[in-house]
Amino acid sequence: MEEAKVLRFIICSFFFFKCLSGEVVRFASFNVQNYLSCDRIVNGEWRPNYPKPEIEKKSLRSVIRSVNPDILALQEMGEYAHFLELWNDLNNTGGPYFSYGEWKPNREEDEIRRLSVLSKYKPKKVKNFIDIPFNYFGNIQHSGRGLQELLFEINNQPIVVFNLHLKSMWTEREDDPQANIRREKEARCFRDLIRKRWNSGNGVNYLILGDFNDHKNSAPLKRFMTVNDTILSIQIPCIDSRGHFWTHYFKKQDSYSRFDYILASPKMFEKYIRNSAWIMDEDNAGIASDHRLIYADFKL
Repeated sequence: MEEAKVLRFIICSFFFFKCLSGEVVRFASFNVQNYLSCDRIVNGEWRPNYPKPEIEKKSLRSVIRSVNPDILALQEMGEYAHFLELWNDLNNTGGPYFSYGEWKPNREEDEIRRLSVLSKYKPKKVKNFIDIPFNYFGNIQHSGRGLQELLFEINNQPIVVFNLHLKSMWTEREDDPQANIRREKEARCFRDLIRKRWNSGNGVNYLILGDFNDHKNSAPLKRFMTVNDTILSIQIPCIDSRGHFWTHYFKKQDSYSRFDYILASPKMFEKYIRNSAWIMDEDNAGIASDHRLIYADFKL
């Protein structure tokens, strides 16, 4: 594991000196696994409405500190008070220090997992899309978690960051196993919204980060990447120190999957610093969350 840290340091140092002519900005995404109060098992005991255990919070901060991102998209954040807790704890226990934070409320009261962003850069504009309808088996459904959009201006360049968390594979519907149809509908709806607002694929700097809850070649991922012959976004190739690609561990089934991605518009992909995209796999990463933090550097 120490060798992995040394390798990251060497690569980051190389690209730092290589990119002195521009500003290197690190973007990251992290599903923090129920940073909220909910029913959970703690030390072998069932605890109703219990906050995220302190050992998990400490490990979470350590993972974020090791990466030191400039803009961090978070999924599965709880109430605003939980968001403030993490923000304050990071700023007061060794960093990284984030000057700005944005927390997104949800449309549905029973959807307790929310999106949020911590940033060292001040966003020029923030828009939270809470009520996003789509057709699902002839009925109008709404994305419970919605979509978060932040517009930054870095070195006089507009950069748009989208944070999302698509529907999980859990469902009680027998006509939609693993919620594949619903997730594709949701992804298509988000994609259309992004295209409408930013004419995606036509010279706009944007990133789509988050937990897509699906695999690399799945329909939801494809909706964000191409439409007809137009390339909308390109997947940033994150990898861990062992050469593995998984970002989520499902303990119940003892299975590993890649669910978390960074997608870059063609223009933004040109600014991606090659070999700077990683999946954080330090020793305590598995304590912090069932997901692993992903990140990549861009020269702006």
